[in-house]
Amino acid sequence: MCQSVPRKLYLSGVLFLCLLLPACGQVTDQAYALLLKGLYSHTVPVIPAAKLKPLLEKETHPVLLDTRSEKEYHVSHLTGAKLVNYDNFDLAQLKDVPKDTPIVVYCSVGYRSEKIGERLQQAGYSRVQNLYGGLFEWVNQGHPVYNQQGKTNQVHAYSKSWGVWLRKGEKVYD
Repeated sequence: MCQSVPRKLYLSGVLFLCLLLPACGQVTDQAYALLLKGLYSHTVPVIPAAKLKPLLEKETHPVLLDTRSEKEYHVSHLTGAKLVNYDNFDLAQLKDVPKDTPIVVYCSVGYRSEKIGERLQQAGYSRVQNLYGGLFEWVNQGHPVYNQQGKTNQVHAYSKSWGVWLRKGEKVYD
């Protein structure tokens, strides 16, 4: 990004493009990447779904923190993820987690989880990563999600405007 272009102007342009492309029926990986570039503060390292998937198959894997709402979590989540809820997040929820434990935070697209990741870093957690593209990108890459009954195809799409970025799975709204 050019130094002379104010961040708000840049984000406005990104938002315009991101809203225009889905309206034309052209949701693309490039448009989603552009949206994420504008949304993220880039303060928490990201981990792509392709790198997280094999880590989760190991006996010792990162702690997964789902920062979405309880309703979103109950529709589907990553297996083994702990709900920490962005709106009610309290560091006391992690009192038994050592500060050097690998932690991966996620939400629908990665914005809310990045904010929780920042709070974890400020509290001294040194190995925090944000799932790039969030649960939407995880599902779009063909990885499974679960609910209380087991594997599911349902994904809470947050809202109709954000749901355009979810290309796979059955979209669920409140």
